[in-house]
Amino acid sequence: MLRVGILTKEWPPDVYGGAGVHVDELVRELRPLADIRVHAFGPTRIGAHGHVVPADFADANPALQTLAVDLDMARLLDQRDVVHSHTWYTNFAGHLAGELYGIPHVITAHSLEPRRPWKAEQLGGGYQTSSWIESSTYREAAAIIAVSDGMRRDVLTVYPFLDPDRVHVVRNGIDTVSWSPSAASDLLPTYGIDPDRPYVVFVGRITRQKGIPHLLNAARHIDPRVQFVFCASAPDTPEIGAETASAVRDLQTVRDVVWIHEHAARQVIQQLLTHALAFLCPSVYEPLGIVNLEAMACSTAVVASDVGGIPEVVADGETGILVHYDVNDTATFERDFAAAVNRLIEDPVRAGEMGELGRIRAKAYFGWDVVARRTMDVYAAAGAVPGAPLP
Repeated sequence: MLRVGILTKEWPPDVYGGAGVHVDELVRELRPLADIRVHAFGPTRIGAHGHVVPADFADANPALQTLAVDLDMARLLDQRDVVHSHTWYTNFAGHLAGELYGIPHVITAHSLEPRRPWKAEQLGGGYQTSSWIESSTYREAAAIIAVSDGMRRDVLTVYPFLDPDRVHVVRNGIDTVSWSPSAASDLLPTYGIDPDRPYVVFVGRITRQKGIPHLLNAARHIDPRVQFVFCASAPDTPEIGAETASAVRDLQTVRDVVWIHEHAARQVIQQLLTHALAFLCPSVYEPLGIVNLEAMACSTAVVASDVGGIPEVVADGETGILVHYDVNDTATFERDFAAAVNRLIEDPVRAGEMGELGRIRAKAYFGWDVVARRTMDVYAAAGAVPGAPLP
């Protein structure tokens, strides 16, 4: 059986983004197919060997802390046949393991540093380091998995030195059993939501990527008769958190806003998505967008920007409405986004039909079992051999 080392920053219960969801679901499906060992940032917990930031690096730049953790990971990967890293946070560990032990290093491209310049706000000079790590490790990787066709195009555009044959598309998946329509709505009043009134909802981290300023501007033009539910937490920086809080206060002067500040549990999000008239995704950058799949699996229509891999998930006019995003004309995007939401508010029957078709699409094309089998195919293409002797 193939021995696989999965390297990740996030692992339950410390999952805050799409990459963490991806790794959790992928590993569950891979375990029957291979000998899987997960190495994750933080303490050791069920299912993963933990790697904490060394005490001497406690006050260091986050990029240096990451490198320190990666070194600790690399030393424990000598008994693997292939290593598979997720995000720049673990790319360096995978690269070192590949060089030290003569095994293939496979990378899943969840995002690209050059496409996220706002990360400089979070990392400072460390952003240059993270960009260098990503570029260098992509150059040497045996294979790269892009989570959408759009992401593959981005990878080859940003890193034109790559052989296209090394860049494979394996789209993200969705667990349509765990993510399914919830008959219950008992948790909604806890957060100030009236389940008997229509509402639209956003769920996501407070980060530049999610287009939150555009959403809050658009919300000024969304029919005030519906509740606007803003489930957003975990700001990248205190500054972005304060900026968002100020914008929400301004919005509250012209309409009601329900702001759920906490990192809500899955059961809460499932109810939020199920009973919403529409899920809103105004992202300015989105390699695929797992949260759109989660909404679709809960039979909820989606209004989203047309960036990255989103058009591969949301079928425009069928499972939702896509709105063109132009970085040079964001005012038009905001107006058009609000208009798209208002069209569904005026036609809730159509919104319901889109939600039903969305669940059908999620089940048919985005199962994690398919993702796992295709990932195993990439390992083989990268040259992974079960039980290969160490050099």
